[in-house]
This record gives sequence, C-alpha cells and structure tokens, in this order.
Amino acid sequence: MKKIKKTKIIATLGPATSSTDVIKKIIKEGVDVLRINFSHSSHEEAEILIKEIRKINSELNTNTSILADLQGPKLRIGEIIEGTSLDVGSELKIKTGKEFVGDDKLIFINYESLPKDITEGEKILIDDGKIILKVIDTNKKDQIKTEVIQGGEISSNKGFNLPNTNISQPALTDKDIKDAIFSAKQNVDWIALSFVRHDSDVKSLIKIIEKNTDHRIPVIAKIEKPEGVKNIDEIMKHASGIMVARGDLGVEIDAAEVPLIQKKLVYKAKKARIPVIIATQMMESMMESMNPNRAEVNDVANSVMDGADAVMLSGETSVGKYPVEVVQTISKIIGKVENSSLISLKHKHPTDYNSERFITKSICYYAAKIANDTNAKAISTLTNSGYTAYQISSWRPKTHVLVFTSNKRILTQLNLLWGVKAFYYDGNESTDKTVEEINDIAFNHNYLQKDDKVINLTSMPIHDKGMVNTVRVSKI
Repeated sequence: MKKIKKTKIIATLGPATSSTDVIKKIIKEGVDVLRINFSHSSHEEAEILIKEIRKINSELNTNTSILADLQGPKLRIGEIIEGTSLDVGSELKIKTGKEFVGDDKLIFINYESLPKDITEGEKILIDDGKIILKVIDTNKKDQIKTEVIQGGEISSNKGFNLPNTNISQPALTDKDIKDAIFSAKQNVDWIALSFVRHDSDVKSLIKIIEKNTDHRIPVIAKIEKPEGVKNIDEIMKHASGIMVARGDLGVEIDAAEVPLIQKKLVYKAKKARIPVIIATQMMESMMESMNPNRAEVNDVANSVMDGADAVMLSGETSVGKYPVEVVQTISKIIGKVENSSLISLKHKHPTDYNSERFITKSICYYAAKIANDTNAKAISTLTNSGYTAYQISSWRPKTHVLVFTSNKRILTQLNLLWGVKAFYYDGNESTDKTVEEINDIAFNHNYLQKDDKVINLTSMPIHDKGMVNTVRVSKI
C-alpha cells in the first residue's frame, strides 16, 4: 500500500533546477511545491517555468503546486570599493538620493525615507548582521551618521536590517505589484508576501489579486520582522497561510528567541487551520556537500515534530550542487520522523458555536478522532472549495487525507497541505454511489486495501455541493 509523505517539501527553482530533467527528478523524489523566487526571476523566465511545471504534472500525473514568492522591500547598500573594511569605533556616514560608489567613510543606502524613520541609538545591521552600526545622528533628510560597533569587510549591494526601526516603507513595492499581477494572471497556486508587518499588508495584496483574476489565489504571509510576530493574530485573519522565514527573523530578533517563536507560530497556524511553512537554512551545508550536518537533520526533524505543513529549501535547490540529493535526504528524514509515536498533537473541539461552518468543523474534528480511534487507513472527503481539506489536515490525523474534487483549480493548491492527496472526481449521482466510486479510486491507486476502514465525509444532497454534513465509516 502506498504511503503519503504527510509533511510537504517546497523546493526553490533556480539555475541548479532549471532543466526539465532535474525538475522531474526532484518531483519524483518528493517535492510537492515549486517556488519561483521573484528576487531572481524575470517574468519571461517565470512564464517558461510555469508552463513546464504544468506540462510535467500532466506527464507524471502529479499535482505539484506553484508558489510565487514576492521579493518585498529589499533594503540594500550601494556599490562599495573592493576590499573596503570598517574598523570598530570608526565613524561611517550613510546617504540616500543619487547612487554612488562608497568607501569606509561614506556609503549609499536605497531607502529614501530612512533618515526620517531612524532615530539616534538605533542599530543598522548589514550583511545578515556581520556589520553592526549604531546611529549617532540623522539630519532627517538624506544623511545618517553612525558608529561602527562590529566591523569587518563590507562589500557591494548587501542587504541591511533595521531591528529597532519602525519603517514607513509599504510591504508591496512597485516591483511586487507588477510581479503579483503577473502571478495572478498566470493563475499560480499560492502567492507569498515578504516582510509582512500588519494585516493591511496582506489585504493590499488580496485586492490586487482579486482585480487581476477570477480565481481565488491564497496568500502566504512571510513572518520575518518583529512587527509580524507581534501582529500575528490579526495577520492570520486574512492570510491563508504563514511562512516562518528564519533568515531575516534571526537577524531582526535575537537568534536565541527564534526557536520558541517558530513553535509559537506553528501552534497558532494549526489552531487557525491554515498551513505553516518553515523556511531558510534547512539543509544549507548540502549546497556544497552531499551530506547534511547533524544540526540540520535535527532542525528538519524538529520542524516536522512541531507539526509544520511544509519545510522549504532555498539555495539548496536553486543554486546548490546537489539539488536531487538534498530532496532525497530531506524526504528520508521526514519519513523517519513524522510517523513516530513520540509526536502527540493535542487539539480541542471547535467552540465557535455561532459560526456558519461550525457543523463542518465539528465533523472534520470527529472524523480525525474516529480515524485515530478505529485505526482507519484514510479519511476521504469531497470538497468544492478545499475547506474540509484545510480543516482535516490541521487536526493532524494519523492516517492519509484523501481529497476528491471536481474543482481542478484546487487540485494543485491543496498539495501544500499536510497529509493531503487530492484526486479529480466529478460524480454526483447519490451519496452511496459517490462513496463507492471514490473508495474505488483510492483502492485502485493503492492507497486502500481490502478490509481497510475509511472515514468518508460528504454533503447531502450530493448534487448541491454544499458544506460537509455527513460522516460515515466504510469498509473496503
């Protein structure tokens, strides 16, 4: 009998994974979602990749999902004379305006409003915190005076972080808006928004998507700033998923706090019934080596045990030397860990009694409970919107979650969700006939065997395609 890898793998495409052959290989090795990073992809390149992924899905009979990741307001310094080094205690001036080549006395920064936003005593971290500056003075117009707190070599176009500054720059840049419109018109499955600080950031992107496509494209809020963590409850009311982007988060916030923040965000996402992705530096040593280090293996295993829907590979698959091997390795770790009896995820019955979806939520909760109690081999649900898939997945049952839908649009979208395997099905004769047919599909695909118990969820009457209101235990 086939086993579904419940924790999903997201792989970032890049030069190392640009060929059809390599994309096919990583999908076969366990990749569920392919990420197009608009920090590095042009629209022409992205369009070619999207067409290729859909062609491969058709050839392999897979539902690999497409995630478009917007760059966000990437703050960076300008060009620097090669070999420039900053000494601790020295003074460094920062200017905005017209770009120029900097040195150890004066550098350019691409954020026009920074002199207005920043105040004396705040810190500027360059190149993931390798260089740390303390603000001595700002003219509130176009220049900042800083003292070097942590020095070293400084090179061109490095990013910078402002851990103490309340920046006024919007989450969506002009480039992001163009990339979002392009992605919406390409009907990608998910769009991720970088550096989310407030729920208004997510709402702005949703408006752009709605204006440019008839399809609902869910938004993933990337949490990588302190304000994002602080405002997470409001953000999750509008985002369809969150990503714990630990790279920038570990620079903006004390790195020692990130593990607990990760656990807190995973817990909150599961409670909100939305998917959560753990990202950045999962298997970074495998960019150069065929084997991960022990700390990385533990990191991936802990993310799985926390109950994340997906783990994401960035440079490992986009520019690393061993993209196929890294997917094989992370698949193996997931397989070893996710079925362990040491993992115990506790959930409480839904209590939003006045919600119009309360019955559906309750049925999904009890379906997961019955499946665990009866040792059923699968929970099988019909859905038109994907809602029940989100609900059942979030309860993290011990069994497979088999989803049947006539809505082709969500087939690939659901591939991000923990434990979910989606199938196309368009029957609506009667409940008995439908249950029989979808159980046959699961049996013929080797997800169920003779005498297996399966929990079937349907809506009655079946042809109305309404909210799930029926739970039934079948035997194959």
